[in-house]
Amino acid sequence: MNYPQVERLIKIVAELRGENGCKWDKEQTHKTLRPNMLEEAYEAVDAIDNGDIANLREELGDVLLQVVLHAQIAKDNGEFDIEDVAKELADKLVHRHPHVFGNTKVSSTQEILDNWDKLKKEEKVNRKSVLDGISKSQSALMSAQKISKKVVKVGFEWDSVESLKDCISSEYKEFEEAVKTGNKDLMEDEMGDIFFATVNFARWYKIDAEQALLRANKKFSKRFRKMEELAKKPLEEYSYDEFNDLWKQAKLLV
Repeated sequence: MNYPQVERLIKIVAELRGENGCKWDKEQTHKTLRPNMLEEAYEAVDAIDNGDIANLREELGDVLLQVVLHAQIAKDNGEFDIEDVAKELADKLVHRHPHVFGNTKVSSTQEILDNWDKLKKEEKVNRKSVLDGISKSQSALMSAQKISKKVVKVGFEWDSVESLKDCISSEYKEFEEAVKTGNKDLMEDEMGDIFFATVNFARWYKIDAEQALLRANKKFSKRFRKMEELAKKPLEEYSYDEFNDLWKQAKLLV
């Protein structure tokens, strides 16, 4: 199997960081490119959410550029190169898919996921805690989901959805008590507990909290834009009741 354009890309990035290459590219490090990695990944996700296949192709190219650029930086530093990255990934995929590349028999997707977790645990022998390996750079919402899923796998779970609802109600009451103190740090702690419990409420029903919130953001934005279109005067001049009526109109339309 031949991928000449991939090889071409690798050579172009090497030249950009070479002696006669681009000053900007030569100055980059893993750390300076950190924001770019996040931004390009999010833009690819936006293309997926929008069902924009042409844009997805472009955005995946931008993500690939980040991978190749980081690999080239590592090569320049004498650490590893793109071949090492590909080999490690290929080896990992083969090892974690014994039902495809080995003799393991599975009867469901859940068995595949269980095997994946088991094999991953065998690979990460230096991890001491169930919570080791969770990215510190992802969003707080995604981290909360990951933490919750990991501890649930070892049995740390609410005994029923009702007890989970009671927990959420309790967290709201604790926040109200914190408000009475006027202590912002305490209020922030209790608000965080509300968010964390709510993420678990979503998890209980197998709802991705990150996606749910993204949908809510998108829905709110569409409705607010519609309010702006429907407004007969500057929004700053609207009263609470007028805003409420305008919002109801917008909801009927989008």
